[in-house]
Amino acid sequence: MTVSDIIRTAAQASKAWPYEEARKLLKRYQNGAPEKGYVLFETGYGPSGLPHIGTFNEVLRTTMVRNAYHALSDIPTRLIAFSDDMDGLRKVPDNVPNQAMLTEHLGKPLTQVPDPFEKFESFAHHNNAMLREFLDRFGFDYEFVSATDRYKSGGFDDALKNVLRHYQDIMDIMLPTLRKERQATYSPVLPISPKSGIVLQVPVEVLDADTGLVRFEDSSVPGGEVIEQSILSGGAKLQWKVDWAMRWVALGVDYEMAGKDLIDSVTQSSKICRALGARPPEGFNYEMFLDEKGEKISKSKGNGLSLEQWLTYGPQESLAFYAYREPKKAKQLHMGVIPRAVDEYWQFRGNYPKQAVEQQLGNPVHHIHDGQLPQGELPVTFGLLLNLVGVMGDASREQVWGYLQNYVADANADTYPELDALIGHALAYHRDFVAPTLKRRAPQANEAAALRKLDEELAALPEGASAEDIQNIVYAIGKDEAYGFAELRDWFKALYQTLLGADQGPRMGSFIALYGVANSRRLIEEALAA
Repeated sequence: MTVSDIIRTAAQASKAWPYEEARKLLKRYQNGAPEKGYVLFETGYGPSGLPHIGTFNEVLRTTMVRNAYHALSDIPTRLIAFSDDMDGLRKVPDNVPNQAMLTEHLGKPLTQVPDPFEKFESFAHHNNAMLREFLDRFGFDYEFVSATDRYKSGGFDDALKNVLRHYQDIMDIMLPTLRKERQATYSPVLPISPKSGIVLQVPVEVLDADTGLVRFEDSSVPGGEVIEQSILSGGAKLQWKVDWAMRWVALGVDYEMAGKDLIDSVTQSSKICRALGARPPEGFNYEMFLDEKGEKISKSKGNGLSLEQWLTYGPQESLAFYAYREPKKAKQLHMGVIPRAVDEYWQFRGNYPKQAVEQQLGNPVHHIHDGQLPQGELPVTFGLLLNLVGVMGDASREQVWGYLQNYVADANADTYPELDALIGHALAYHRDFVAPTLKRRAPQANEAAALRKLDEELAALPEGASAEDIQNIVYAIGKDEAYGFAELRDWFKALYQTLLGADQGPRMGSFIALYGVANSRRLIEEALAA
């Protein structure tokens, strides 16, 4: 049995969610490849704003399912990153220049709105370029598809004729979901005004499905004007849920996931897809991220965490790890989750080589790296690094390496490049997030007595004492009834608060060994003098 055969057998039963999702596609095409010869994955993007952490997560998770499918099947796959760049500009974003200019182009397709940054052919071209640069930066394997290109080139024409032939069926699906006043003006088709260039939200009468001819009143011109024009080759675009369904049919999409906030859209678009004579794609709805207060993250509010912020304070793999875990569970996304995600990623990565194949397939790092894990280990945790930087104050990368060389043999950036990157993240995280919150408190009487005992024991240690030896001393003091700690964790909390200025901290034996016995005794001296 080859390695790929062993993995394929294990993947058939794996409970890891990418394999569970991939098995839906295995069942969808159990008799062999689809007529088009490949399985198509899709992710969608609205280019009215810049790519963000949600864009990263959706493409990443879809890629994980695609990779899982490769382990189960030899049928080729493609991944399309689809840009809805023919949507009308509904409002002017807060975070772009030339707001007044953009206001003049409200309602026009995004590819017809000038670029406020004055670098590209249009606002959509600018944001599409940002999307592609963004996806390329993370090494995603995808094909970019523009809605404008597909509509204008006639690539969607057959599907648009099909929409007109099933116009009433679509109305019957959509009207019951709308408010009374919306029902009166709703149309699955949004014609583009030949005079103003605006994407119109007006009722449409189908005249001839085979030529795409419709009649509507152009409300964007003074007094209105009745127009007859074809919706083909860029004469119109479709309303969102209808557009999504039409795209599934036209492109032959087999898999697309979406956020929980789009459950209703998926339901309606799936019904429309069936009305058009096709099978809706497989997929699932992932939960949304919450901020520190448990509230939904909003781009306009600016709560939550941006992709750039995460990548300032933690490596890409830690974000991928956080995105992989429990996608159907709402999770808080704020600064405080980064250190734990970094350390858990490395913990799972360290476990991977020792695991049986069944466990490896359930290990998040298998899906982050598609089973091809990079070489290298991390001799200290990110949490320990943060504590070291915390007591060092305004430290440099070289100074941190200086301490690490006392603790780890051959500690240098060439031997441990990933650790070198983490030092940069730790310095930034401490500077921007930890340092402003650090506040050491004075020890209480029993804590001071325990600290004096710790200082005495550290002074008596032989040179080169191990982290384990130091940890045993710390444990023994905490358990000694003479110091009055109800529980061992009360002693550890006292150490963190009096020596490090934090409520949580590292394994103290490891920290003291890393920071040095003499330096640690100086911390105790400062605490006792407070």
